[in-house]
Amino acid sequence: MLKVIRRKSILKEAVDEFRKSNLSIGLVPTMGALHKGHISLIEMSNMHYDVTIATIFVNPTQFNNTEDLAKYPRNEETDIALLSKTGCRVVFIPSVDEIYANPPLITLNFGYLEHIMEGKHRSGHFNGVGLVVAKLLGIARPDGAYFGQKDLQQFRIISRLVSDLDIPVQLHLAPIVREENGLAMSSRNERLTAEQRQLAGNLYKSLSLSSDLLFSGVPQQEVKLAVYDFFKALDGVDLEYFEIVDFETLENIPSLNEGDQLALCLAAYVAGVRLIDNLVIEL
Repeated sequence: MLKVIRRKSILKEAVDEFRKSNLSIGLVPTMGALHKGHISLIEMSNMHYDVTIATIFVNPTQFNNTEDLAKYPRNEETDIALLSKTGCRVVFIPSVDEIYANPPLITLNFGYLEHIMEGKHRSGHFNGVGLVVAKLLGIARPDGAYFGQKDLQQFRIISRLVSDLDIPVQLHLAPIVREENGLAMSSRNERLTAEQRQLAGNLYKSLSLSSDLLFSGVPQQEVKLAVYDFFKALDGVDLEYFEIVDFETLENIPSLNEGDQLALCLAAYVAGVRLIDNLVIEL
């Protein structure tokens, strides 16, 4: 049966009980407005760990746009009902004051990862991500934690956080779950109409186009131009960036070679809603 916990102290007590019973713990951090992508993370955690703990917390410190924070979907009642059917044992739903009893003084800097793609366009975003994930890992003390590939740069940030601070947790990267038209499932999709969701499917179409061009031997710069031209021809979708980077480091690759594993990453606005997506390929 799903247990809803809202206080850090109560969650720590629950974790202590799990540990006394020698139960392994998987953590699935979310910002709520759950969809099939989130549920796939819960299912993976259930397969590998004795207990799955989900968290629902819309973290204000990772939003550099107050309007975006205010409009972020919140469906707590629906989320709890959905989680109760998954085998998830605990959901932690703290208030902002519970997580940030005092304004944090610490600032995290992730080097070059702060200045590319999401970091470049969302100043301070990854400091907020790092802070809240470090807190959740410290409170829940899981053996493993699950994150979706859609937020690939976030996963690389968290990987460095865990590595640099020697946090004893195994990180798992789960594949993107997509809607029928290829649109990556995201809580932000709730802000789109059915027609806008169809339009947003062009993000995945552009990634597929870039993949086909790269496999055909088209140079990187020409592929980038083709993607920008693709979006210029669309009404209602504004491309913010498109990058071809190394899958592991997210750094640009001067020249491509057979066997290279790449991440094709982009961000775009559809009806004012900012969406991100990526496609991983091996040449």
